[in-house]
Formats: sequence, structure tokens, C-alpha cells
Amino acid sequence: MGRRTTRALIAAAALAALLPLAGAPAGATGAAAEPAQHTRAAGFQHPGVLVGNQQLAFVKGKLDAGAEPWKSAFADLQSSKYAALDWKPRPRANVECGSSSNPNNGCSDERDDAMAAYADALQWALTRDQRYADKAIEIMDAWSAVIQEHTNSNAPLQTGWSGNNWSRAAELIRYSGAGWSAASIDRFATMLRTVYVPLLSPGSPRKNGNWELIETDALMGIAVFLDDHGLFDQAAGMWRKRLPAYVYLASDGDLPVPPPKAGIEGESALVTYWSGQSTFVDGLSQETCRDFGHTGWGLEAAAQTAETARLQGLDLWGEGRERLVKALEFHAAYDNGADVPDWLCDGSVKTGLGPAVQLAYNEYHLREGLAMPQTEQYVAAHSPFGANYFIGWETLTHTSAP
Repeated sequence: MGRRTTRALIAAAALAALLPLAGAPAGATGAAAEPAQHTRAAGFQHPGVLVGNQQLAFVKGKLDAGAEPWKSAFADLQSSKYAALDWKPRPRANVECGSSSNPNNGCSDERDDAMAAYADALQWALTRDQRYADKAIEIMDAWSAVIQEHTNSNAPLQTGWSGNNWSRAAELIRYSGAGWSAASIDRFATMLRTVYVPLLSPGSPRKNGNWELIETDALMGIAVFLDDHGLFDQAAGMWRKRLPAYVYLASDGDLPVPPPKAGIEGESALVTYWSGQSTFVDGLSQETCRDFGHTGWGLEAAAQTAETARLQGLDLWGEGRERLVKALEFHAAYDNGADVPDWLCDGSVKTGLGPAVQLAYNEYHLREGLAMPQTEQYVAAHSPFGANYFIGWETLTHTSAP
């Protein structure tokens, strides 16, 4: 038995208390086996990007009853800067985003405007106050009339961050009788197809995994808005290949699954790609030893994609169950204060998952009844969750949501 394998076995045993099996389904396997190719409904359900009518009706009922945590979460949405009715969109033709958004020529403006459009769309959907629908339409129309391209090194990630919220806002407004004109809808759809899809669809194989998962998330949302079955299936295929390369399971073998189409293979290359981590245990992420913030983004993007797929009749939640449950439990334990062992990231991790746990917690613990004690503790300590880049008010939209 090799030294690395022995270390992994010792580490796995030490983590057993933190990572219960959580009710993984019989016959669950790692990436070595082909995932079940579940089929979705023949037609798209609208609205059906991250939130649907059944969820909205459920949340409305909770708000009408003054129930928590929905009441406090909605108050957070209403008081957010993104929900202000005097918000002024700041579109530009060329959004130039370098590494870490430096240079930042329209990057923050676009992300903020997309988040504001989603905030207004949510408020409209929950209150039927026409002012919010009009503001969302104003923001989306401003950008679809101006933007032509994204440039510089962060352009694919920027299209993912913004594309996620654009598709969610547009879906809610288009399918709610908000008064968005057919001409404006067509122009917005053209913007998504010509400015966003070309940067999203190739993915980012050699980048840290949160990039491609965020891009996949946006691609699926845009596919639903565009009623594009081919694009939807492409996004599902990207998800199926990228998630196993992002979260390790012992069933994968001694080494993590290589990222697809990246040419990163073999022990040395994979250890380098995993930030120097050479001991692999269930739930570890490719970005764990980078920081939990980026790791949370990757896990959340995978969860958001699965939730949109669920609304369209495709069970990606089931396909990713073991990886996502174990990843959340693994990371939440350290956010909750567990001691960091020497074999993990040289004994030091940068915690802080942020608002990246609500969707998976709702699916696996509240819908399916799986034990997630570490994530449950984290949610209790940190919710209601607000807005962060491509994550918005999921305590409100997804706590106990059907």
C-alpha cells in the first residue's frame, strides 16, 4: 500500500464523524461509471429558471402569513440597494474585465444591473407592484440596446455571473404578464444568444472549476429562456462532466477525475491543480485549498443548475447527490469551527462559504430528508442569505420550497 493511499485512509477515518453517509442511494457510484441519463419533459416549463410558479405561490403564502424566515428574508430583499426604484442602469457596448475584474470597465456595473433586474423581477412576482416590473424591464432594455461584447481575460466568467441573473429576471418578467413588449423580448433574446452564449458554451477547461460551473449554470438558464433544447442538453452534459472533476469521492480512485478537455492528467499535474493537496477524501473540492469562497461558488453553481434542471424535469440533483451532500458537509464542518488536520491544505483553510448552501440544503435535507447536520448548523447561523455576484435571496426563494 502506497504512502499517499495510507494517508487518505487515515484521513477518511478521521472525517467519518463529520461526513455521515447521508442516505446515499443504493448503487451510487463515482465518476468511473456513466451517470444515469435521465430525460426531461418534452417542452420547457415557464417560468423555469431557478424559480417556478409553484415555489412563488408557496413563498407568497408564507409572506401572507407573516412566517419566518421568509418574512425577514423578504425584508432583506426590499431593503437591498438592488431593489431601489431609483436604480439607474449603466450599460456599455464593451464590458472589459481583466483578472479579478482589473481593469473593471463595466464589470461591476453589469453584474449589479443584472442583480437589480432580478431583485425587481422577484419583487414584482411576489407583490404584483407594477413599478418593480417596469424597473426590471427598464434595466434589461437598457443593456440589450447597447452591449456588443465582453473582452479581456475574465470575459467568460463575467458572462456567467451576469448571464445567470439576466436569464432569471427575464424569465420571471416574460412569463408573468408584466407588460414586456415582444420587440424588447426579441432584442434581449438576441443579446443573450449573440453576446453571452458564444463565451459560455466552450466552457473554461483549464481554469479553476467554479468558472465552468458558473458558465454552465448561465448557459442552462439562457437555454430555458430561449427555448433552446440543444443548448439545454449541452449545459447538462457540461455539468455531468465538470462536477465529478470538482468534488472528489473515494469511488473515483486514488486521484481526482481530471477536468474535461483540459489536458491536466497524472498525479503531479492533478495535485498542482488541486492547490498542492495530495490527500483526497470524500467531499474535498478542487478549490478547497484555494479558499472556501470560490469553492462555495462552484458548489452553488452546480446546485443552481440542478434546480433549473429539476424545474424542467431533469433530475441532476439525483445524479449529483453524493458529491454535493458530502462536499457541503465537509466544508460546513470547518466553517462551523472544526479543527483543521495537518493533511488538509497544510493545516490551514480559508473558510467562508457565504450564501452558497441554501439550494442544496433545501433539496437534500428539506425535500429528501437526508441528514446534513453540519450544513443545518451553518444555515441556522448565517441565514437569511442575501446577494452575492450570481446568488440572490435564496433563503426567501428556496427555504422549504416545493
